[in-house]
Amino acid sequence: MKEYIAFDSHKRYTWAECEEVLTGNMRHQRIAHRRGAIRSFLEHCPAGESVAVEATGNWYWIVDEIEQAGKQPQLVHPRKAKLMMGMINKTDKLDAHGINRLQRNGTLPTVWIPPAELRDLRELTRTRMVLAQSRARLKNRLGATLAKYGLAVEGFTDTYAVGARGQLEGLLKQLPRHTAWVSGHLLSQLDFVQKQMEEEEKRLEELVQETPQMRLIKSLPGVGTILAAVMSLEIGAVGRFASASRLASYAGTTPRVYASGDKVRYGKLRPDVNRYLKWAFIEAANGVCLNHKRGLSAQRHVSKLYARLRDRKGHAKAIGAVARHLAEAAWHVLSKQQSYCDPELKKIKGESGPAKGGLSAVSS
Repeated sequence: MKEYIAFDSHKRYTWAECEEVLTGNMRHQRIAHRRGAIRSFLEHCPAGESVAVEATGNWYWIVDEIEQAGKQPQLVHPRKAKLMMGMINKTDKLDAHGINRLQRNGTLPTVWIPPAELRDLRELTRTRMVLAQSRARLKNRLGATLAKYGLAVEGFTDTYAVGARGQLEGLLKQLPRHTAWVSGHLLSQLDFVQKQMEEEEKRLEELVQETPQMRLIKSLPGVGTILAAVMSLEIGAVGRFASASRLASYAGTTPRVYASGDKVRYGKLRPDVNRYLKWAFIEAANGVCLNHKRGLSAQRHVSKLYARLRDRKGHAKAIGAVARHLAEAAWHVLSKQQSYCDPELKKIKGESGPAKGGLSAVSS
């Protein structure tokens, strides 16, 4: 290594600092953002050098250009880097210099860079989440409008089911003229969003059929096609996690810990995590909660775990504990390439030891 190279990137420009390893001489440059600008700047740097860039909102294309220039990108954890720099003042120049100082000390906090193909696939599940949020807002708006005028669809648990459509449209016609007009627009937009979601889900189903990793994750309790796709794409290479607890922490299913003296207090789940993965495991845990008393599901380990903790600590903490169990189980399932095997169901069937090709649930 001949130079330490650091980027402090923003929306429209990047502040770059190059520091020579032997002499400590530095040069700075402000690079206006346009395709090819980063690559052009790095062409004057020694081949194969590492380039540190913070994981900001637009790092995808910056990393691509670093790789195209023949350099090695290092994606920096922004929050950890700021804490380690320990600087009171904040400027672009200080931030870039702080990153280089961490490189020189060998303490640069880096994160995994997903391959370009995986980054592309992730947009499928992440965009579906955005569409689902839009669908929920539209439904809530229409429901609130009907409630204002004392109207409601009767005889259906789902107001927007196919069978209830005629009744819903009839109720909208009973609204005042302008309210009915805008509600019709909302219903049309809801139909459009629903159609887009169905197209994405069809593509995801085809993807799941082709991916062994997604099929393994789908064996977890409460996990269907969509959640399996989200979990698989967000986890990526499971080998980058040294243990099940590391994956659970990355997924945001471990609580904050406050310990001082002889007192230990557990707080809420951590917010500075992969929020897409956190959502997926929480959704799966909610699915377990909804079905924990139904048929064979009542005998599952996760159902008993939820019921036991709900009685002691309440619903929210029980959901968090189930989500953590599922996150740790996902690590074991993917690491051992074996489907999830519930230990409670094994007892019912009278089996002894792990089933062939199966994986016992992790302890909780």
